[in-house]
Amino acid sequence: MDIGVISVRYARALLKSATDAKIEQQVYAEMQQIAKSYIEVPQLRSTIDNPMLSKDKKEALLLTAAGKEPSNLMKAFVQLVLKEDRESVMQFIANSYVTLYRQQKNVIRGRLITAAAVSPETEQKMRRMVESKTNGTVEFEAQVNPDIIGGFILEYDTYRMDASVKTKLNSILNTLKK
Repeated sequence: MDIGVISVRYARALLKSATDAKIEQQVYAEMQQIAKSYIEVPQLRSTIDNPMLSKDKKEALLLTAAGKEPSNLMKAFVQLVLKEDRESVMQFIANSYVTLYRQQKNVIRGRLITAAAVSPETEQKMRRMVESKTNGTVEFEAQVNPDIIGGFILEYDTYRMDASVKTKLNSILNTLKK
């Protein structure tokens, strides 16, 4: 059994159904939440894989992992996955759906790391800059890391711009060592 092929097929079918129903963004949020739940609660995987647990309880667990009010499509999808005994690949299906959605909608993940918190205006300005360079929508995450001393690190797609004081100081130190 090739988990990758199976998960992509289920994810592709779910994305098509969600697109037809015009709720692909809601299902995207639900699948992100499921993927996040698997990471935050490691016992979820072993619980879902437990053959002694009834399908009803597995369904309730997966729908709880999907968020507060899962869509009817998500409910039907979880029932299908359980009916076909594919619950063991649900984490992979969720990750595949997120990837396929991002490809279809040209969504790029970006991250801004600064030494101190930045204003929402600055964060928005950086987001607009990345969106103009990539011609896509950016899911932006701002992080504070005091270890970089000052400046910022901007990452998106395969691009990394490191304008941190720590990197500049290390560069000067390496030059002096030579």
